[in-house]
Amino acid sequence: MKRNIAVIILAAGKGERMKSSLPKVLHALCGRPMILYALDLVTRLKPNKVISVLGHKHSSVEKHIPKNIKIVLQEKLLGTADAVRRTDRFLKNFNGTVVVLYADHPLFKEATIKELIRHHLKNGCDVTLLTAQAIDPSGYGRILRDNYGNISGIVEENRANEFQREIKEVNLGAICFNKKTLFKALRQIKQDPAKKEYYLTEAVRILYRQGALIESVKITNLDEAMGINSHSDLMKANRLMRKNIIERLLGQEVKIIDPETTFIDWQVKIGKDTVIYPFTIIESGVKIGSRCLIGPFCHLRPGTTVKDKSEIGNFLELVRSRVGKKTKIKHFGYIGDSRIGNQVNVGAGTVTANFDGKNKNLTIINDRAFIGSDTVLVAPVKIGKAAVTGAGSAVTKNKNVPDGKVVVGVPARVLNKRGKR
Repeated sequence: MKRNIAVIILAAGKGERMKSSLPKVLHALCGRPMILYALDLVTRLKPNKVISVLGHKHSSVEKHIPKNIKIVLQEKLLGTADAVRRTDRFLKNFNGTVVVLYADHPLFKEATIKELIRHHLKNGCDVTLLTAQAIDPSGYGRILRDNYGNISGIVEENRANEFQREIKEVNLGAICFNKKTLFKALRQIKQDPAKKEYYLTEAVRILYRQGALIESVKITNLDEAMGINSHSDLMKANRLMRKNIIERLLGQEVKIIDPETTFIDWQVKIGKDTVIYPFTIIESGVKIGSRCLIGPFCHLRPGTTVKDKSEIGNFLELVRSRVGKKTKIKHFGYIGDSRIGNQVNVGAGTVTANFDGKNKNLTIINDRAFIGSDTVLVAPVKIGKAAVTGAGSAVTKNKNVPDGKVVVGVPARVLNKRGKR
C-alpha cells in the first residue's frame, strides 16, 4: 500500500481557559511541553511532510519545533479551517493523505493514529474520523449520521439541539483527508456567525453533500483522546500520563511499591529490579541503574544519575549529581552539583552547599569515602578516596580532603595519627 502522508499539527490557539501568559501548548505535561508529545508521535509516523500551524506567541512555541518541520503562521486566530487552509503553499504539489492532529491532544497512542491512517488508505476514503462511544459526551462534538448510518456531519456541543446532545458517538479530533477534497471543501466553509471563526469540522458536512466517502475508526479508550483546555484538564492528563509511564516501567521489571504516590516524569530511565518506594518524585532526564533502592519521600531532579546497587533513601533531594555504584545516601539531606564515587557512605543530614550567591559549584566525593552525619561540604571542594569527615564537620571551599585522611570540626581540619588537629 503506497503511503503518501502529510501531517498538519495545529498549535495556534491561545488557550484562554488556561488563564496563563504561557501558550497552552507549552504547559508542562510530566516534565515537558505538551506539544513535544505530538511532535514525537508525528516523528514515529514517518510522514512525507510535516507542517505546524502556530499563532499565539508563536516565537516562544517555534523554539520547540524541529528544523525539518515547516511552520505556518496564523496571524489572526480565525479557527481550525483557516489554520489548515494556510498550509496550502506547502502542499501545492502534494497528492495524498493529509492527517490533522492537535498539539493539545498529547495522549494519543501511535497505534491509534496508525490504525486511522491504515483504514483511510485501505478503504480509499475521502475522510476518516476518529470517534468513540462516550458514556458522557459532554464537551465533545457529536457525530451525525443519516438514515443509512453514513456520517453526515459533526455538530459542536454549543450548536447542538436537544436531540443531538443525546448522541453518544463523539468526534476525537484526529482526522484524515484526501488532500484534493479537503482543500476544495475548505474554500466552501463559511464563518461561524457567533464565534467569527471557520471550523474544520464543517468540511465533513460539505463533503457528505457532495457524495464523498466518509468513514470512522472507533476507539474504546476515550482517555487517550483527551484535549487540554484548562488547568483541570492538565491535572487529569498528568495523572493519565504518569500512569502510562509507570505501566511501562513495571513492564521493564522495575518495582514500584505504590504507583498512586509515585511521580515519574517523561524520559526517566530506571534499570530492572530497582525498587521505588512511595512518595518519590523523579523528574525528566534522571537515570537510575539496576537493583537500586529509591525513597520513600525522595526527590530526584534533572541531571541526576544513580548507578547500580545504590541506595537513595528518606527525605533526600538530588539535582545535577552523579552517584556511583553501591553508594548509600539513606537519610535526609541535599546533594547538588556533586560527583560521588563508588561505595561511598553519606551520613544523615549531609548538605553540599553548591551555591555561593553567584555560581553553582562542584563537590567531588571519591570512592569509599565516609561522610559523617550533618557534614556540610562547601563547594567547590574535593573529598579524597577513603577519606572521612567527622559528624558535624564543615569542610569549607577549596579545602580539599586528601585520600585516606580524617577531618573534623568547624572548619574541618585533618586529624594527625594521635587524634589531634
